[in-house]
Amino acid sequence: MNQPHRTVVGSRREFLFRSGGGFGALALSSLLGEDGFFRKTSAASQESLDPLGAKLPHYPGKAKSVIWVFLEGGPSHLDLFDPKPALAKLAGQPMPESFGRPITAMGTANNTIMPTQRVFQPHGQSGIWVSDWYPHIARHVDKIAVLRSCWADGLNHVGSVCQMNTGDILAGRPGLGAWAIYGLGSSNQNLPSYVVLTDANEVVGGPKNWSSGFLPAIYQGTQFRNEGEPIFHLAPPGTIGGRQQRSKLDLLSRLNRSFSADKLEDSNLAARLNSYELAYRMQAAAPEAVDLTGESRATRELYGCDDPATEKFGTNCLLARRMVERGVRFIQCYSGSGSGWDAHSNIEANHSKNCKASDKPIAGLLADLEARGLLDSTLVVWGGEFGRTPFNEKSDGRDHNPWGFTMWFAGGGIRGGSVVGSTDEIGLRAVDERAHVHDIHATILHAMGLDHERLTYLHNGRDERASVVGGRVVEKLFS
Repeated sequence: MNQPHRTVVGSRREFLFRSGGGFGALALSSLLGEDGFFRKTSAASQESLDPLGAKLPHYPGKAKSVIWVFLEGGPSHLDLFDPKPALAKLAGQPMPESFGRPITAMGTANNTIMPTQRVFQPHGQSGIWVSDWYPHIARHVDKIAVLRSCWADGLNHVGSVCQMNTGDILAGRPGLGAWAIYGLGSSNQNLPSYVVLTDANEVVGGPKNWSSGFLPAIYQGTQFRNEGEPIFHLAPPGTIGGRQQRSKLDLLSRLNRSFSADKLEDSNLAARLNSYELAYRMQAAAPEAVDLTGESRATRELYGCDDPATEKFGTNCLLARRMVERGVRFIQCYSGSGSGWDAHSNIEANHSKNCKASDKPIAGLLADLEARGLLDSTLVVWGGEFGRTPFNEKSDGRDHNPWGFTMWFAGGGIRGGSVVGSTDEIGLRAVDERAHVHDIHATILHAMGLDHERLTYLHNGRDERASVVGGRVVEKLFS
């Protein structure tokens, strides 16, 4: 007969020692579980059990979160980070035939070369050139890696914003943030893992840019608002108390789980069930996350929250930092949402306004993340859907330029103080270390520990991936 296992405790000290060890093991088990350490079930089983559960990356990635500062409308690389002396030499002349005649959005390829009116200077120990439109960001160049050789496929805003978010100029694919959450799961229990913040009008193309596409709906982005309710229809009616709300959700959960008992492989159903619980937890967490009353005056000044010119975007950058602190993985901060950077005419007035609105907040974000020890684990991305042309439009503006433009990156394992790639002599086309949108997406996922070729989802008989059928990691951006 087997005797039950018994441990003889000889003293009170030994009893406390053994009890403490047991409680410590429970805590360790919980922490390891949240990090995905015990997940050995199939991908389909994981998805149906908890589609937002933490998952192990493909390899150690330094970036736990991403903040994408998206300058919608197309900032001019030629007037910000990619100085071209040749523009002054060719000013007023037709574009030389040697550069080719691109098909432009507004039929401006035969217009004359327009030089910049900005003053460029080298900054920091790295000597990276930045124009006088961005004096605050210029102080942080040793933290950033400038990629001057980006290119894309779209000519207009709707398709180009869509591609920069989803990888395709046609709507229907998941946003990059959705892919990141699908690959890594959530690292918090009370907020969405993919958050979108806008500063002015609605983003061109709207929610399709942060849609989950063919991925389960649980991975789609959630738009937050920095005034009033952060999320529409989140708070219950005032006549319903917390206890009643909890009881209602418990009943709904029992009914739904009874219905889904024989449908364990239905990830869409599992996503719907999880969304109810997440919405309940968000009712308390979301208002707290956007409440800035606890932030110091110095912090608010750092972001420009008290200056009318920088208040909206500065508030969003501060909210992005608070989201990172609360475990949100992917945050997009739109500057000039509604194509505000689209300078077809009077680029001086347009970019002067937008640079002033974004310069101090972005610099404040970099400084604040670094001071709080968060920059190493947060990838900051700066860029829009395309750049601007070296030839004029309407005499004092610039047309869309998807053939060569600039983006920059900071934190998350990035090699700060570096410049990668180049455009041609007049800044029209990327020529060295060319980086397509798919390469940019592969690079962002790489920083998070995800291999874009292994991060796949079976859809209509095909293993789809964020980088579609291409993409390479821009290795030179990393330390």
